[in-house]
Amino acid sequence: MVRKENGCVTENLWRCVAFTKILVTSAWPYINYVPHLGNIVSSILSADVVARYYRLKGHEVVYVTGSDEHGTPIEIEAVRQGIPPKQLTDKNHAQISELFARWGIAFSNYTRTENPVHKEFVHNFLMKIYDNGYIFTKETDQLYCPKCDRFLPDRFVEGTCPICKDEGARGDQCDACGGLLEPTNLLEPRCAICGSSPTVETRKHWYFDLPKLSDKLREYIENNENLPDNARNFTLNLLKEGLKPRPVTRDNKWGISSPFPGSEDKTIYVWVEAVLGYVSATIQYFKQLGQEERWKEYWFDKQAKTLYFIGKDNIPFHTVILPALLLATHEDYNLPWTVHSTEFLMFDGQAFSKSRRIGVWIDEALELFPADCWRYSLLSIRPEVKDTNFSWTTLIEKVNSDLNDTLGNFIHRTLTFIKKQFDGTVPQPNNLDEKDQQTLAEATEIVNKTAECLEQFKLQEALRTAISLSHLGNRYFNEKEPWKTIKTDCQTAANTLYVTVQIVKKLAIILEPFIPFTTEKLWELLNLEGSVHDQRWSETEQELPPNHKINKPKPLFSKIEENEEELQAKVEQIREKLKKAKA
Repeated sequence: MVRKENGCVTENLWRCVAFTKILVTSAWPYINYVPHLGNIVSSILSADVVARYYRLKGHEVVYVTGSDEHGTPIEIEAVRQGIPPKQLTDKNHAQISELFARWGIAFSNYTRTENPVHKEFVHNFLMKIYDNGYIFTKETDQLYCPKCDRFLPDRFVEGTCPICKDEGARGDQCDACGGLLEPTNLLEPRCAICGSSPTVETRKHWYFDLPKLSDKLREYIENNENLPDNARNFTLNLLKEGLKPRPVTRDNKWGISSPFPGSEDKTIYVWVEAVLGYVSATIQYFKQLGQEERWKEYWFDKQAKTLYFIGKDNIPFHTVILPALLLATHEDYNLPWTVHSTEFLMFDGQAFSKSRRIGVWIDEALELFPADCWRYSLLSIRPEVKDTNFSWTTLIEKVNSDLNDTLGNFIHRTLTFIKKQFDGTVPQPNNLDEKDQQTLAEATEIVNKTAECLEQFKLQEALRTAISLSHLGNRYFNEKEPWKTIKTDCQTAANTLYVTVQIVKKLAIILEPFIPFTTEKLWELLNLEGSVHDQRWSETEQELPPNHKINKPKPLFSKIEENEEELQAKVEQIREKLKKAKA
């Protein structure tokens, strides 16, 4: 049974509104390649932590996203491989879905843009805003590659950004400055397939009249106190510069067919239909449950909250394009409650680059170490306010010091002591002294502080706070010296282990959003019923009763023995092995 709770932990964040329904979303990954560590921490992993937390709090959480398999990135990769795009996306969707499961991502629905529910919804949605007068046609200059005999929409074109002069801009966006572009805006454009210079031809396309919605968008942004500063400021700057109509159709062959009269030879611009996937994925989820109308509770009920987790390069698509599309229906859709956008994760001070072999990809990562090692390490340095650097040194330090020496050591010494000295049962406390009671009180404060940080989407601080509970336990254990008192005052030792095992149980709950595989193992070691994933945050307030039998202790972590050079060599070997397996 889902319990209704007050969602307000801080005074102003939730504005003390009681709610139970939370839609969590993360940016749809392009599946022309396997995501790298920076991709997963900015969206998928961050959203998973928040979704898991709110499930623990007893809210009705739906977490949806899916494979973005249309548009030019896929088509370009398929051309390079000499296979049909559908063949490529079928293979990649299956592979990436499996990888996310191995990373412990607890989606409600991980779908794909080739899903029939999505296609039907996109058609109906776009015809609705077409009928409302937000779609118009105009003749536009279109780049054409004579050598490839194809028109070159967005990512089929590369060149120099007219805004910041970065030479690696694409025809739809410049990653360097975040500017939204048209292919014809690029300086010195070149075909992304063959590298030759394109010609210009005139084509008819259908456009979304974004300027019509400028006032409503500005009102939405200015009145939404829940947006982080980077999303708010970036969007207000775009509005100040003035929005321009955005093309809805493309001359791609691969994609969702255009529903507009006279546009039968067109497909829908991928970022129009991909952002609509948040709605269609929710529809599909409840359709699969046989509850076809319940999706509306998450998209129209004003007590529901919609939370978006993305990288900063995706801000305009979630604070401008998606809200504008929803507003254009003249229906009362819930606009994004927050668009939590991270900065970039770098690898050894450089941008991830598969061609230059810089970084680690999520399939390679799992060949090296268990998912929780990566989840913990990435979340502990999550780039929330500035670009952050990840290195092999980071991984070694986080796993060896935090997970093995601190968290793992505290849990193992507590459970091992109980198993050895108290026959594996939680000891009976009696007359807890001031230090015992103070430690339990501090543990409760840490639990509450962790929740507060999670409510504010400060995931890095939340994890740091949660892991500090094991620091507290270790200090307490060392100060109380139960290995000595067990010989002179058995009750004092019993009190000590009673306190530490309560901390261990709290750790199992509050670390579940971050390291779910480990906390499930810990739940089993504690011999508790069910799964840790099905518990409630309030379970941290329930103490393990005296005489409760625990299972035989086992270490939860092991140290990384390799140095940085050895790990880099290992990942290179793994990369070659995976490359051969895919060939």
